[in-house]
Amino acid sequence: MPGETAHVSGKPINYCFICSLQKYPAPVNTQMSDLKKELYDLCVAHVRRSMDAAELAIQEAQKASNDDTKSSAGDKYETGRAMMQQETNRNLAQLNEANKLMVALNRISTNGTSAIAELGSVIITNNGNFYLAISAGSLPLAGKTYFAVSPGSPVGLKLNGKKKGDSFTLNSKLYVIELVS
Repeated sequence: MPGETAHVSGKPINYCFICSLQKYPAPVNTQMSDLKKELYDLCVAHVRRSMDAAELAIQEAQKASNDDTKSSAGDKYETGRAMMQQETNRNLAQLNEANKLMVALNRISTNGTSAIAELGSVIITNNGNFYLAISAGSLPLAGKTYFAVSPGSPVGLKLNGKKKGDSFTLNSKLYVIELVS
């Protein structure tokens, strides 16, 4: 019946009128919110791994620089220290970028759905599944692959503002939006 809620595997399932006629449950938005939360968590884990790797590399470069003892070959010592400083600077830049990604993630809500693709949306197309958040590459989840893309990336720019039924072409490939949530 319309408006009734049943439970399947402990999760609430709403029945829509057409679905109830066909005796197929229509998934509740909580399933999509759960998916968004899991994709969000995978993106956070991706950023944290980057931050941890950068911090470890900085510590190792500083330790190597401090452990380097001055030998009679002064230029060799100075060159080694300069290389360690460059390595530290490179890793500080990576850590700064990871911090920016974390700030971007903190602006994303995992609650609710939207019919129009926006930051935090899951977009299903005929040529792939996308999570519009940060560039974090492919995220395997529940037997499917989702591509975490930044709104500023080429595919992110094409996805942003699209709704179910819209299409776009990227690299000579047609993408048709099947679902936005």
